[in-house]
Amino acid sequence: MQDWDENSIESKVISMTEKFSFLCLASVLFVGTFVFLFWETMHGMVVVWDQDANYSHGFIIPFVSGYLVWQKWGTVTSKSARTSVLGLILMVFGLFSFLAGQVADEDFTMRVSMIIVFGGGLLFAFGREIFKEILFPYGYLFFMVPLPYVLYDNIAFPLKLLISKYSVLVMKAMSIPVLREGNVIHLVNTTLEVADACSGIRSIISLLALAAAMAYFTQKGWLKRSVLIFLALPIAVLANAIRVIGTGILASRFGPEVAEGFFHEFAGMVIFGMAMVMLVFSATILNKMGAKRNG
Repeated sequence: MQDWDENSIESKVISMTEKFSFLCLASVLFVGTFVFLFWETMHGMVVVWDQDANYSHGFIIPFVSGYLVWQKWGTVTSKSARTSVLGLILMVFGLFSFLAGQVADEDFTMRVSMIIVFGGGLLFAFGREIFKEILFPYGYLFFMVPLPYVLYDNIAFPLKLLISKYSVLVMKAMSIPVLREGNVIHLVNTTLEVADACSGIRSIISLLALAAAMAYFTQKGWLKRSVLIFLALPIAVLANAIRVIGTGILASRFGPEVAEGFFHEFAGMVIFGMAMVMLVFSATILNKMGAKRNG
């Protein structure tokens, strides 16, 4: 009886060792193949993060996603891993998308397909239960993908016109002589152009990523989380309208030099900080609304 128990324990240990060895080998093969296929895509995306201020937040997205997984690590490890065929299907779809992106020379498609293949690998290796637990951290990775320039321009240009229009209305209400031509604002002593940096598109991209993480940590239920993420849009537009109005006031009263250079860049940082404060305030209000209902 004792020999049977020892043999049984030994066979279980060997079985576990074989499974662990197979898992390590499969992981190394997947990571190696993934890096080989997507190295140029990853490198190109990092270059965009480094050179385009609109996407500089991309550097921190993988770390935030990893932190979110670490926060749920206890729940993740408590569930049993089972391979899922859906993950294999997702990987095949991602690879076909990557091939289509290469043929069309379209960076956005290749970058998105990279994340799809990565998600398919996770789903295939660990199964639906574990993938469900890490779904938000995985989905958060899409925030690091730069938008295609066609879509970027289609969003930025209407925002520039919108902010220019209402900024001029406010300045007129303050008795400041001003004239608008599209996204160009004419003052008595200078001319201001509402560029992409003042359109709100940069703030929107960064605030959406921030709002998504904040909603995940501070709000309960998908409804309130969705509301907080949506609020990042008007907050970014409002904050940048305040920036344009402030620049116009400074330029009209103290000269164009005051509204340019360091003060303009510093105002951008201050306005983004203001937008973050408004986002935190919105999250607090949403939490209090839920507390009142529960009370």
